[in-house]
Amino acid sequence: MAQARNHGLRFAIGGGFATMIYSGCWRETKDVDFFVLERDRDAMIQILIDSGLDDYYEREAYERHWIYRGHKEDVIVDVIWAMANRRASVDEVWLDGPQIQVDGELISLVPPEETLWNKLYVLQRDRCDWPDILNLLHAIGPDLNWRHLIEQVGDDSNLLSGALSAFAWLSPDRARELPPSLWHELHAKPPDPGGVDPAPSRAPLLDSRPWFGPSVEKTGKAPEHES
Repeated sequence: MAQARNHGLRFAIGGGFATMIYSGCWRETKDVDFFVLERDRDAMIQILIDSGLDDYYEREAYERHWIYRGHKEDVIVDVIWAMANRRASVDEVWLDGPQIQVDGELISLVPPEETLWNKLYVLQRDRCDWPDILNLLHAIGPDLNWRHLIEQVGDDSNLLSGALSAFAWLSPDRARELPPSLWHELHAKPPDPGGVDPAPSRAPLLDSRPWFGPSVEKTGKAPEHES
């Protein structure tokens, strides 16, 4: 981070770390994701090399059109400049998210809307990021910039609609706090209107372990961080 700033490079941290901050749901992460503008990717990659990180490709092949993976033993650092499916490239908006302090270091996060948008497409045979999406919706859904998110998703709105429908089933009480117009605009199945739902959360039907972050389960709000 210090070397990137010394070179005048802008970046934001995303992936599991950002999701953990937004959702309040602790997770062990195997890497740290630096999101950068495409024009800055080579400079950022060189910083990783100069810092003693080797190309992870020599250990395990990976796609190079959107990511560079550096590692030193079990420490992995990713430089990301586009979505894996090339639906979008990182732009200034991705780097203009909230800031937090960690061990005295001021860190910019990828905005929650871009984090959610990116995770919509991670629906693979061996990996699915939709649990992260559902946690994001539960923690900060009412506070998201939905107009911006819908514009970003564009023609892929059916994916967002599917995530909302799943969330309405999973946590109907919390889903009622989302803007009412969303359900109609995205043609998503809304939670039953009004009243006390006999199942405020159906998370135990999916997993007996805690589903949502403990701070969110108790307060209904995402944890606060210094900005």
